[in-house]
Amino acid sequence: MQNHLVIFAKAPRIGRVKSRLAAGIGPVGAWAFQRNQLKDLTRRLARDPRWCCWLAAAPDRSVFDHALWHRAAPGTTARISQGPGDLGARMARVMGLLPPGPVVVIGGDIPGITPAMIARAFRRLGHADAVFGPAHDGGYWLVGLKRRPRFADPFTGVRWSTEHALADTAANLSGMRIDMIDALDDIDDAEGYRRWRRGA
Repeated sequence: MQNHLVIFAKAPRIGRVKSRLAAGIGPVGAWAFQRNQLKDLTRRLARDPRWCCWLAAAPDRSVFDHALWHRAAPGTTARISQGPGDLGARMARVMGLLPPGPVVVIGGDIPGITPAMIARAFRRLGHADAVFGPAHDGGYWLVGLKRRPRFADPFTGVRWSTEHALADTAANLSGMRIDMIDALDDIDDAEGYRRWRRGA
């Protein structure tokens, strides 16, 4: 069965993305960060033959803006709308709609993601039911599910944007085999952005 990599991304428009980061570095800086990260990420991952790469777009109507995504996410021709609800509801919807095969979901604005990490996540799903790429703040930058023999939604009741997000999601997978790969950090605010810039 085909491996499915899904990149969750908001349409890169000034004033509409990374609001917490924009509060610290300004809306233009936050937009440039998000746009550049998404472009670099899709160039690295979208054409890899080891998986089919999907772009889960928000807002929903942006999925039809082919010119926008051609510039912002080169190589991603398979697009799907995220749909309504919180992050968990949107991830569950996308995972439930895709064709059969393991699914790995990542954010489109996280520095440091490599093809080797994504390949490792899919390999772990060969023996595990779920795989996470943890973040140091208690969340996660990657989640993957085998979805066999059926898709079980692990995202209900998760306290998003808190230190409990990974623990809550893992608790919903009680009795299933869970594995972990590399830890990375999302850049949500000016402090995280400055740390990333110092390490870049």
